[in-house]
Amino acid sequence: MRRLLVVVSVVVFVDAMLYGVLAPLVHGYAHDFALSKTGAGLLVAAFGTGAFAGGIPGGLAAQRWGPKRTVLLGLGLMAFASLAFAIAGDPWTLGVSRFAQGMSSSTTWAGALAWLTVLTSRDRRGQVLGTVFGTAVFGAILGPMVGAAADLIGIRPSFLVMTGLALVLLVSAAAMPAAPVERQRPGALAQAARDYAFLAGLWFNTLPALLFGTATLLVPLALGDAGFTPFGIGAVFLCAGMLESALNPIVGRLSDRYGRFRPARVALAASAVVATALAFTSEPFVLAALMCAASLTFGGFYTPGMALVSDRAEHVGLAQGLAFGVMNSAWALGNLAGPALGGTAAERWGDATPYLAGAVLCLLTLVAAQRLRGTRPTPRTPVSVATPPGRQAP
Repeated sequence: MRRLLVVVSVVVFVDAMLYGVLAPLVHGYAHDFALSKTGAGLLVAAFGTGAFAGGIPGGLAAQRWGPKRTVLLGLGLMAFASLAFAIAGDPWTLGVSRFAQGMSSSTTWAGALAWLTVLTSRDRRGQVLGTVFGTAVFGAILGPMVGAAADLIGIRPSFLVMTGLALVLLVSAAAMPAAPVERQRPGALAQAARDYAFLAGLWFNTLPALLFGTATLLVPLALGDAGFTPFGIGAVFLCAGMLESALNPIVGRLSDRYGRFRPARVALAASAVVATALAFTSEPFVLAALMCAASLTFGGFYTPGMALVSDRAEHVGLAQGLAFGVMNSAWALGNLAGPALGGTAAERWGDATPYLAGAVLCLLTLVAAQRLRGTRPTPRTPVSVATPPGRQAP
């Protein structure tokens, strides 16, 4: 189990690093290609669009072919996307490469998280998922620094190295023992779609992705306009991500102990405050500090949301791989809507508008979350697992 946790953590670390790499580069691309805030928002949203397109197919692949094969498929697509980014010379090719990176992300995450949760007891699920997500956040915080380094060293050689790294991970994952293939109860997906707690878990992934998507676009643009270099922008996101990375295992343990909703409600209230502060901030160093605060508040309900999705999937008999595939699509919806809609709103009405809209969504979600209690029902018969020859069933 420890070896699997290490492998999964490294895979999501590299995937998240690729996600975060664009933050310090978006200001330069906007300048080089004469992109408006709407155009820059669409470029940033290309990753989320690809993740949305690959979310459910990735979950179905994990259910049908098993988590290991799905992870290998995602890593192969990651290598292709990194190569495409390395040779891109116009905004369309950049957009296509980011779209492919998003598809590889949702495919890899569906397989990797299913691989872990099938083998993890329910009372430790929040902590394990929090550990993996904390590792992913650490990758996301290094991503901006990698992007800043690539700006100095050169985009092409940097992303050719990333292509090679993806291939090395593919070979390493292929050496792992075959993972169990889940069998799903008939009608489980429709039952999950009627389960309010399952839907809440999905929304707890959509909302922070929307908030982060907006901030990831607007904060680098504002800091770049204020004279921050790509390394300076990368340093801001590095500090922010380090805080979020340290927080998630703690939040996971709290959700195991006190239920999934309690830490999420605290994060929602704090997120509304931080989003409102972002709306009325123009001083660049205050903006940088608020970005660090946002990493704690916006990121505070990712882990409870993932654990809630997994818990309710088990309760209704939905395969974990498909549940995480649906969750990836929910995350991607927020990730593409945040920069795309946020960029358009900021261009028309100013940066304060999308931040205030995010604050309102947090408050409305908080009100709705107060109505949901009892996140620890006695699970029904868990999803059965097809055991490979020579292995004991978990």
